[in-house]
Amino acid sequence: MLKKNKTTRIIFHVDMNSFYASVECARDPSLRGKPLAIAGNVEERRGIVVTSSYEARAKGVRTTMPVWEAKQKCPNLIVMPPSFERYRTASRKMFNLLSEYTDLVEPISIDEGYMDITERFSEYSPIEMAKEIQHRLMEEQHLPCSIGIAPNKFLAKMASDMKKPLGITILRKRELPTKLWPLPIEEMHGVGKKTMEKFHEVNIYTIGDLASKSQHEVKLHLGRNGEKLWNRARGIDDRPVDPEASSEFKSVGTSTTLPRDILHSDNAAKVLRELSESLEQRLKRKKVVTTSIQITIRYANRKTITRSHTFSNPIQQKEEIFDIAYHLFKEHWDDRPVRLLGITATQVIDKSSATRQLDLFSYKEHTKDEQLFETLDRLNRKYGNQSIRRGIEKKGDVSNGSEDETE
Repeated sequence: MLKKNKTTRIIFHVDMNSFYASVECARDPSLRGKPLAIAGNVEERRGIVVTSSYEARAKGVRTTMPVWEAKQKCPNLIVMPPSFERYRTASRKMFNLLSEYTDLVEPISIDEGYMDITERFSEYSPIEMAKEIQHRLMEEQHLPCSIGIAPNKFLAKMASDMKKPLGITILRKRELPTKLWPLPIEEMHGVGKKTMEKFHEVNIYTIGDLASKSQHEVKLHLGRNGEKLWNRARGIDDRPVDPEASSEFKSVGTSTTLPRDILHSDNAAKVLRELSESLEQRLKRKKVVTTSIQITIRYANRKTITRSHTFSNPIQQKEEIFDIAYHLFKEHWDDRPVRLLGITATQVIDKSSATRQLDLFSYKEHTKDEQLFETLDRLNRKYGNQSIRRGIEKKGDVSNGSEDETE
């Protein structure tokens, strides 16, 4: 039984199991119990697996695996293209159900979120509430989930990963030495491949190894992020469950009022390139991507129009943003003098929950681009924003006026 004192919080982390595949099975019950993969391109030689059912995973099918390889491992694999609107609808219904139990629900991606049920403790046993939520999601929406129960967000997240599918796991601070600390450091939430390599360099191979280090040693070798992870490894995480966190910004944008009216599309292109670069940086800072780009055109007579384009594959890079924005400008500009231009990402989603529909070849190319972009970002932050740029750009004397950010 989970006991509560005056200062203990009770946090749930609700994590939907194989969400995209589960949504497809809910829509078509004939798919249940069968090996199913969702792939961005279902052609056998070019598709990449986005996610798969547990029946497919048992045969060795994994995310980002080429479809041809997945079919070698599982010859009877069913492959389907993703339906993002269907998944968004299912996500809304799932979070609506969670909100029936507490107002303190914080979505962190399309298929997972936190709940703070501390104030419901007197009327509801946490384990019974978790069982009821899990049962209702299965009965009413045919969607399986795992739930972690703990005194803070980090431990709840770790707990939900400990038993899948359809698991309910309680992780108390006193259980850290036996349940959490023996786990490999790479299984710790917040530790990616690069961080794992840094930990290995200082002989940290398990979460317990990290917890046993001194705070000074960790900060000295691994900086502020290492210190944060050191606290988490010791069960320290004071972050509140914030229902407003996911709605802090529904859009991210940038605009500029021009010192001279634009009369030619070439000049507009130069401005839109700079706005695209600025928007890319803001999206990266917020760790989000977008599925919709909107441009704003304000004419010299102050008449303002907005036009947008929505697409399936989430984007973040300036080249892709510019291509869409400039196409919209050319399509809708009526040749009158332009006083202001703006670009806004109007449908932003967390990058970690976004899925790009990539074929095998573009997936590899995209991965290389990501590494290049990250390197350029680091160099520009160190030596100046314009010190290193991609490609060859024509010199132009385009000056920007004031810059506004919409969030």
